[in-house]
This record gives sequence, structure tokens and C-alpha cells, in this order.
Amino acid sequence: MDKLPDIEAKSPSDELQRTTSISSDAQGNTIITKGDGETFTISDKAERALVWKFDIRILPLLAMMYLFNALDKSNLGNAKTAGLEKDLGMEGTNEYNILLSIFFIPYVLTAPFLGILGKMYGPSRVLPCMMFTFGTMTLLTVAVYNFGGLVTLRWFLGMAESAFFPLVIYYQTTFYRRGELARRLAVFYAASNIAYAFGGLLAYGVFHIHGGAIANWKYLFVIEGALSMTMAVIAFIFLPRSAATAKFLTEDEKKLAFYRIQVDSSAIVEEKFQLREAVQIMKHWTSWLILAIEICLGIPLQSVSLFLPQIVARLGYSTVKTNLYTVAPNITGAVMLLVLAFASDYTRWRFPFIALGFSFTFCGFIIYASIDVQAELQVAYFACFMMTWGTSAPSVLLDTWYNNNIADENRRVFLTSIGVPIANVMGLVSSNIFRDQDAPEYIPALATTAAFGAMGIVLTLVLGAYMIFDNKRRDRQQGRKVRARDVPTELLQDGPASADFRWMY
Repeated sequence: MDKLPDIEAKSPSDELQRTTSISSDAQGNTIITKGDGETFTISDKAERALVWKFDIRILPLLAMMYLFNALDKSNLGNAKTAGLEKDLGMEGTNEYNILLSIFFIPYVLTAPFLGILGKMYGPSRVLPCMMFTFGTMTLLTVAVYNFGGLVTLRWFLGMAESAFFPLVIYYQTTFYRRGELARRLAVFYAASNIAYAFGGLLAYGVFHIHGGAIANWKYLFVIEGALSMTMAVIAFIFLPRSAATAKFLTEDEKKLAFYRIQVDSSAIVEEKFQLREAVQIMKHWTSWLILAIEICLGIPLQSVSLFLPQIVARLGYSTVKTNLYTVAPNITGAVMLLVLAFASDYTRWRFPFIALGFSFTFCGFIIYASIDVQAELQVAYFACFMMTWGTSAPSVLLDTWYNNNIADENRRVFLTSIGVPIANVMGLVSSNIFRDQDAPEYIPALATTAAFGAMGIVLTLVLGAYMIFDNKRRDRQQGRKVRARDVPTELLQDGPASADFRWMY
């Protein structure tokens, strides 16, 4: 059996450039033939065993990392209900909104640069370093006693978390095929919903502490910051740089992992980053429409993640119970995310499920804004569930959607490093539409969030309809029907400019 090419001496992508043909045998296995006549077989059984290894060794680590990422980003809302504003002398001002807003400025400014660093040095190294940094910033909150100190920490927290989600998406695309990606990203992203639920439970327990050396809400930051730093060290040790260097794979499995991604989504695997090539993705008008959908997604997403405790507080429960009542909506949000993602992968359709998620968001906010909450507590609480159903799924499926249609690794990481931060920077809007003078109803904020949800539905359906129409037009021109899953990698690489290109919608 031939030895796998030396990773250090020769890039694996150099070896793949000599691939001359891709075919199938009678059993449906994929046969790769290289220029020197050597063949390699990709069988379904071997793939299933390989993917199971990835699911066991990589996915849990990433999910845990994102859980702590979400905890460190959202704990301010829990702390507010326990007296953060009073303890830091912020009562009666808009300084809390400034605290929320300041996070997103470095978040969007530094994300593209950290995304490039992740491509250059590997997400397996950059992600743990980012995580250790934002864990440190969270832990240092214990030493904060005024507004200025917390603003400084929030600024560096935003920098450290900025490219976390884009790099995880890119990292997973190097291990999983397009048809496998949505449900894996969903499992990963569900960790954020679980984090919000866990944050509520943790806050419920921590806020029972009285008479300690520090304010009880600060214990929340101590616990979450320390856990994040510990998890960062574990991830740095165990995350592989790539499938070709994963110690838990055999030599044959390394080849299989490499070749199956090469034929599915990337013309060149582990391609060296080239900015000039990466920015070419912005020449396609569909990229700009995707960014517009990211904006429509960002406001509901950030409104729920930042202000769900305040929204639930309108139900009239105590501070401790309010945090407890945020748990169930977040748990069902994670379940709905998994249902929609698995359905999307099963049907190989993306946009209908994205639009459905936006619909949940729209209905949830409209219901909550239009009813008498105190008179209809059950309906109002159910609306909170709908809000969480419709925020997570569109985020995962939208990022999967456009990553499925971009083969070039440079373009893929570039668009993701712009799109995800744009969605997150909408926290600037969310943090300033939930104004204290509108409390506890927050009608302007609820109406604004619902409006962006409605626009997200429209734009998603427009883009999906265009992709269907464009595929049919290309089929008519060529007199044959080509499925997106069957398009050769080099044609996906060329994108819509190629006559044989087909969208995966």
C-alpha cells in the first residue's frame, strides 16, 4: 500500500492535482484515478466509519467550545437581573445598552483578520487561543467596579470572540461533505441554546448566594471564565489541524478523508490563503443578497440572545424565577434547530427551512407584542418559545447554504468571515432598540425585530426561487438535468460562471 505523502515535505493538494478522473463502480463506490494510474476507492461503509470517528473525536469538542463561547457572550443579561447596574452605578442611564453595543464594534472589525489567521495557521490552533483570551476577559470581570472597566473588558471580549463561529464553520467543511454539514453544524450550534439554558440554571443557583466576598452576579463570571480557559487548553491539545494529520486516523482513513472532501467540495484541499482569490466571491450578486439575509437574521438572533431574560421578566416573576423560565425556551430552540437541520440534510433543501425559521421568529415577536401579556400568560410564554425556534435554525442553515455553493476554500472562509460578523454586529441595533423607557413592554423593539424576520422570509424565498429558476434554465440550455450533488468539483470552483454549475438550494 502506498504511503501517504509527507505532509510537511509536500502539500496533499499537490498530490491531488494529478487526479485525472472520478468515476463509480457497480456497487456505487467512487473511484479516483490519478495521473500515474493509481486508483483509490471511496466506499460508503468506510465513509460511515470515518464520519463516526469525526463525530466522536471532533464534534463534542467544538460543541463544548461553542457552549462556553455563548455563555461568556450572553451572561450580561442574567447579571442585569441580579443588580449589575446598581452595583456599578449605572442605574437610570443608558450605559447598559452601551455595554452591549461596544462588544460588536471590535467583533466586526477584527473577524476578517482573525479568519485569515485561522486559514493560515489552522483553526485548531487559533480557536483555542481565542477561547483562552475571551475566558480570561470573562474571569477578569470579578475585578471590575465601575462602568469604564467593564467597557474595556467587553471590547477585548468582542475581539476575542469575533471569528469564532466563522472559523468553526470553515473547520467543519474540511472534515464533512456538503450533505453532512447542516446537521453537524446544528449539533454544534445547539450548544449555544443549551448554553443559554445552562446560563439560566447557573444564574438561578448563583443568585442564591448571599454574603460572599463579591456580588453574587460576579460568581457567574468567575465560573464561566474559568471553565472557558480550561476548555481552551483541552481543545489546543486534542483538536487535529486537519484530517491528514489526525492521530486517531489510520493511514487509509487519512487518504479517505482527504479524497472525499476533494471530490465533494474543494478543488484544492488545504489550499494556501490568497486574498486576491478570496475576494472574487464578492463579484457574485448572490453574495450580497446572502449578506442582506444575514442582517435580517442578526437582529432577531441578537434580540433573543441578549434580551430574553428581560422579555420573560414581563411575565411578572421574581428575578430568580425569571432566569429559570428562560431555560425551557432555549432547550426547545435547540431541539427545533436539530429537527430543521436533519430535515434539511435529508431533503438536501436549504432555503425552505431557513424561511420556516424566520416565520417562527416573526410569529413569536408579533404575538408577544400584540397581546395583553398579564392576561394571557400561557400564550405569551409560548411566544417566547417561538422566538427561540426561529433564531438558531436560520443561522446554521444559511451558513451551510452558501458554504455548500462555494468550493474554493479561500472564498468560503472569506465570505463566512464577513457574513457571520455582519449578523452579529446587528447586536448594535438590538441593544439600542430595547430601551429602558420602553420597558417592560418593549413594543418598538418587538415590532422592529418582527419586521426584520418578515424581510428575511422574503429575501430567502427570492434567493431560493432564483436558484431553482437558474438551475432549470441551465438544464434547458444543455438539454439535460444535472443535480448539484453531481457537479464536478472544478465546475463548483468556477461558480455560476460555468455553464455546468448547479446551485444546491
